Amino acid sequence: MPVKTLIKPSEYHDSVSLMLVAQELGRLPGVQDVAVVMGTEANKGILKQAGLLTAQAEAASANDLVIAVNAEPGAQDQALAEAQALLQRKQVQDEGPDPGRGERLRPKTLRLAARQNPSANVAVISVAGRYAAEEAWEALHHGLHVLLFSDNVSLEDEIALKTYARDHGLLLMGPGAGTAILNGVALGFANVIPPGPVGIVSAAGTGLQEVSTLLAKSGVGITQGIGTGGRDLKEEVGGIMMLAGLQALQRDPETQVIVLVSKPPAPAVAQMVLQQAAQSEKPTVLCLLGGEFDRSDDLPANILFANTLEATAMLAAALVAGEFSSATQQIQWRALTEQEIAGLRESLQPGQRYLRGLYSGGTLCYEAQVIWKDLLSEPVHSNAPLSKQQQLSDSNRSQGHCAIDLGEEEFTVGRLHPMIDNDLRIRRLLQEANDPQTAVIVLDVVLGYGAHPDPAAELGPAIRKAQTQAASQGRKLLVVGSITGTQEDPQRLSRQAQALQDAGMILCESNAAAARLAAGLVAVPASGEKTL
Repeated sequence: MPVKTLIKPSEYHDSVSLMLVAQELGRLPGVQDVAVVMGTEANKGILKQAGLLTAQAEAASANDLVIAVNAEPGAQDQALAEAQALLQRKQVQDEGPDPGRGERLRPKTLRLAARQNPSANVAVISVAGRYAAEEAWEALHHGLHVLLFSDNVSLEDEIALKTYARDHGLLLMGPGAGTAILNGVALGFANVIPPGPVGIVSAAGTGLQEVSTLLAKSGVGITQGIGTGGRDLKEEVGGIMMLAGLQALQRDPETQVIVLVSKPPAPAVAQMVLQQAAQSEKPTVLCLLGGEFDRSDDLPANILFANTLEATAMLAAALVAGEFSSATQQIQWRALTEQEIAGLRESLQPGQRYLRGLYSGGTLCYEAQVIWKDLLSEPVHSNAPLSKQQQLSDSNRSQGHCAIDLGEEEFTVGRLHPMIDNDLRIRRLLQEANDPQTAVIVLDVVLGYGAHPDPAAELGPAIRKAQTQAASQGRKLLVVGSITGTQEDPQRLSRQAQALQDAGMILCESNAAAARLAAGLVAVPASGEKTL
């Protein structure tokens, strides 16, 4: 069927609106596929892979709205007209209540919101990056802690905002801080976690989610979950919020065990964090994913290291229970027995050599790469690699073993984050299923507030379709995954787990366990090498 494109020059709509319009158009009779996205280069690459890229779409700028419809000739114009009507209707709805009809006026500025809610002490800011710093200053000057969800904030603005916040006894979490749990209140992408004695400071949003949910699965709750933003431990920023959060937890009488999570920090910043951790006798677990730990220093016995999010949660839980021993760090959740793994491995065709990780959580993608670095003999390529040598030349095409972070900015400009919208990941899942070299596809599923209300309802049918697609070509496709979430999350962990397993996913207890299993399915350890 032919593709017809409508370009709306310099027309912006929020990502939620674009997703909802695309879903509505996809339900129209005669429509096979549709995309409603901004004309960024990454989105053009996705359109090309989907067979939706026309010459008009190719010529669009990043500020233009692209509506592409693959439909029967009679349905094309109807779909494009419906798209414009839906966008117009959404714009009218977004203008808010009409005070003339007695409806309460929603505050349109932070200052008015603070005036209407004098007891509020935290502001969550999610606006375009060029406006985010100004709004953050406004919040700080009103004495509010800030969760700065927005990214694209300059490094200079981040340093100035965090310095002011620290000097005035406030938290400036971000920019790009997607998760926090403060006094039991979940902000951004966060889960329902019971209260307990573990306090977490994390420079990684899904890292905070994975550790806190694994703790919850172990029966352990948290006092606070403080996000810092991914750049906080860079040398230029100096770990301002990591240090402030650590100091706050050290002073907090309810916090018995402290957890710090980050990708490898600048050496000077790591030293400052270690020195601050040594100022308290509280057990402190440091998870610096992929970092090298120098244990030769005379560090206090209360400072412990973990190399995965899974090990971090297990160490913290053991410390709470008073059962810590040196063997605790070696505990790992197992998904399958060696015999079961060998059986699955034998079901693959000789040409099926590679694993393909399709991640919604950036830290989960990074953790998997850290694990695969040790377990696989061939490099793992990524759009967010451990080292530049493994950088993918084209994020829309896999090569060899791959770990794709679909939450990277290249994929999220003009579209929703993959924790909310599964469309892009499903398209990539089917693309990988068509590759005769693909043996295993690895998926993370993140639950909680802000995430998709029922991810298994969309991912489950997509997994079945991908496996059927591979089977029609004489191949067995293995899909391995894990769920970051709790039973109390709105999506309910048990319901999501059952639906995904019914769809054919091999479900593991943690992201790390899924990564180890996937590695075991594509690489047979030689005698004396590491095993799962």
